[in-house]
Amino acid sequence: MAEGEVEVNGGVVVYEFVGPEDGEVVVLTPGGRFGKDYGGVHELAEALAAGGKRVLLWDRPNCGRSDVQLYGRSESHMRAETLGLMLDVLGIEKVVAAGGSGGARDMIVFTMMYPQKVTKLLTWCIVGGTFSTMSLAGVYVLPELRAVRAGGIEAVLSIPGAAGSWADLCEANPRNKERLLEVGAEEFERVMERWFDAYIPKANEAIPGVADWEFAQVKVPTLIVRGGVKDYDHPARTSREVLSLIEGARLIEPPWPEDAWEQAAAATGQGRGSLFDFWQLGAPEFLAFIDE
Repeated sequence: MAEGEVEVNGGVVVYEFVGPEDGEVVVLTPGGRFGKDYGGVHELAEALAAGGKRVLLWDRPNCGRSDVQLYGRSESHMRAETLGLMLDVLGIEKVVAAGGSGGARDMIVFTMMYPQKVTKLLTWCIVGGTFSTMSLAGVYVLPELRAVRAGGIEAVLSIPGAAGSWADLCEANPRNKERLLEVGAEEFERVMERWFDAYIPKANEAIPGVADWEFAQVKVPTLIVRGGVKDYDHPARTSREVLSLIEGARLIEPPWPEDAWEQAAAATGQGRGSLFDFWQLGAPEFLAFIDE
């Protein structure tokens, strides 16, 4: 269907559905600050739709063409709240929560915050561990803090970088520049400091910004794809830790090569493909789990 827009907490969220209208709804959430149109996302959505699912794709706040938003305990908690409220507006009561990389964390937090809305949880490429977590801080928070402290909010708008920079978000959605200017340097810095805390490795947090005890709130059937052997951004250890924290969860071997992430990162760096191209290889396993 065509794209739609809903307003949540004063910000517009862009979304679309893929698949039959009578299909079971699966929310598919990518990672990083990548939007729903980033390579590999629609390909997985189409594969799930071919299995009869109605896939909800959305540009999370601070991704794609949705409005920027700056609130919440962490960026993942903000996105989880946004999704919960968006589903209410769309009249959707229950979903399968599916996500990879940062989207896996978003969907785990969403399941914790809105357990009544989730029938199953499906995660892969889970971020965790010191290297992975500190890498995210270096990409998504530290440049912002340095910029806003040195040159105010205008400097934030000039941060160079890959897809998902604030400048890119303003180019994709002209409203975002004015929204950021209205937030101002003081509030922006305050939010970034709070979100930075989520990326400081802690002994009782298998994934950034989520205490281990909170996983007891996840009571739905959960499927976890083991991290690749040398995937330092999504370590195998983290997937096993999450498995141990969710009662009844199941861990499966990756339905893609062990070095799929490294291959995708190398190809993307050379201008070929995207980081999520290999995700569609998981569709058969994902559909089997959803249909159980």
